[in-house]
Amino acid sequence: MDDVDMRLIAELRRDGRASVQMLAQRLGVSRATVRLRLARLQAQGEILGFTAITRGDVADAPVRGLMLIGIEGRGGDRIMARLAGMPEVTAVHSTNGRWDLVVDLAAQSLAELDEVLRRIRNLDGVVTSETNLLLSTRRAQSRGLG
Repeated sequence: MDDVDMRLIAELRRDGRASVQMLAQRLGVSRATVRLRLARLQAQGEILGFTAITRGDVADAPVRGLMLIGIEGRGGDRIMARLAGMPEVTAVHSTNGRWDLVVDLAAQSLAELDEVLRRIRNLDGVVTSETNLLLSTRRAQSRGLG
């Protein structure tokens, strides 16, 4: 997937009922480009339905959590790169306040999640962390912003 595909999926997530014309305008491409890319993304199994559910959104990982990480010194970029290379890490967010990073985690079991937490806590520069299990998820409804 390239940048246009990613932006197209982001627009569909924001408004799954947007017309091809509206998507083309928002992306700055032709309607034909939007139609072709939608068809290709569907054929490849990247778009599974039209609230724009991507393969990554329906990954088979029933145990999910958020890990808040405090970093010592200037190791943030190095730690973010290490985290991004872990298959159980679905996203890494830098933030402000008490925590330096927020990490989205997905695992097959609590034992697997525990092992990932151990590996992350052992990274050089990680000085503190807090983890919260996600019990349920409700997607925000499109508000027609933009």
